Order: sequence, then structure tokens, then C-alpha cells
Amino acid sequence: MAFSYRLLSRSKQLYGSQAILNQQLAFPVRYYAKEAAPDGFKGDEMLKDIFRDLKKKFDTAIGVFRKEKIIIDPEDPAAVSHYAKVMKTAREKAGLLSESQRIQYTIEEETKDIPDARTYFLQLQEIRIKRDLPDELGVEAMMMDALEKVEKEIKKPLMRNDKKGMALLMAEFDKINTKFGVRREDLPKYEEELELKIAKAQLEELKKDAVEAMETQRKREEFKNEKAVDVRSLDIRNFL
Repeated sequence: MAFSYRLLSRSKQLYGSQAILNQQLAFPVRYYAKEAAPDGFKGDEMLKDIFRDLKKKFDTAIGVFRKEKIIIDPEDPAAVSHYAKVMKTAREKAGLLSESQRIQYTIEEETKDIPDARTYFLQLQEIRIKRDLPDELGVEAMMMDALEKVEKEIKKPLMRNDKKGMALLMAEFDKINTKFGVRREDLPKYEEELELKIAKAQLEELKKDAVEAMETQRKREEFKNEKAVDVRSLDIRNFL
């Protein structure tokens, strides 16, 4: 283990905030400005408050990671599950949003002023593309087909405040969900599956960065005779 400490001591950024919490602390400024700022509240004071809040969240989350041993093994389901649980604990204690919550927040913010269903769904498509979320099953096309069907039935563009029209659309969406075996009551399970996928992807990135860092260091004269280290033996807590 001594070699691993020497090897990575000059590459601590691998296991710092960017490697572990780069996604967790990605909050838009508008998140902190939902209510109107008090009279006389200067912009720099607002930015200071945002910074202090982010630092508090960061310190709280890092505190969780300092107590947990993370095994960098994306191919081990147990390691992935444990990492996902640690990430969840860090989020909850620091008051951070999960990936699905961030997506939901983005949708609410970017669609709240859209009155009609068609523009709303086009905006959802844009959000999906920007966040690099795949639509492998072609669900968007099915949703638009369902919207076309409802609008033909009501003989006008569907507005989001049209309760009867939206109920018809939701019924069509339920048919699509049934086709793919998706049930609303299973949403917590789907969110858990998403968190596991995210955890695995982050462990893969950590492993890739650690291997690259070690390979780079091994090219240096002082490390040329050292044996390669299994990344699974590394303890992230030593580099936080």
C-alpha cells in the first residue's frame, strides 16, 4: 500500500471534490433565488451566501465519504450498491438533489410558462438532448403520436390547463407505459436502478482516472521499478 500512497499523493485531485461530487453540487443560481431578494440585498452578498451554502453542503458530503470505505470496482455489484448508498447518504445529509430530482427541477423551471402540450413536449425533448439522455425505445415519438390522436379527438390544440384533454392524453400515455411494462407505482424502483447506473458510471470514471494517474507516475524514474497497484486496494479516504 505504501506505493499506492506515494503514487497518488501527487494526484489527490482524482479523489477530491471534482471526482466525487462534481454532479452533486451542480446547482443553478436560480435555485437560491426562488423568492425575491430583500430590499438592499446586494448582488455580492447573495453570491457570498450561495458560496457559503455550497461550501457547507460540500463539507457535509465530504464528511460522509471520509467515514466510508469505497471499493473502486465497477464490475462488483456489491461495490456499486455500497457506493450508491454512500452517495445517497451524502446527498440527504447535505440537502442535495438526486439525478432524477435535478431533472424534475429543470423540467419544472423550463416549462412552467408553457401553456400548450405540444410546446411542452418539444421542450422536454430539448432538455433530454441537452442532458445527453437517450431515447432508445422511441418513446418521444409515441408520445407525440398520442398527442396527435387527442388533438384530433378534441379538434383543437391541447392546452395544459384543459383537464379533460390532459386526462385523455394521460390515458394514452398509460397505454404506452403498459406496452413497456412500466407502472407508476414502480417509480421508486426505477429511480433506484438509475442511481445504481450512475454509481457504476462514476466508479468506472474513478477507475479510469486512477489507472491513468498511476500509469503516468510509473513513467517517472523514481517509480519505474514499482509494481502496478490494483485500484481496488486504494482507499479514497486517504486522498480527500
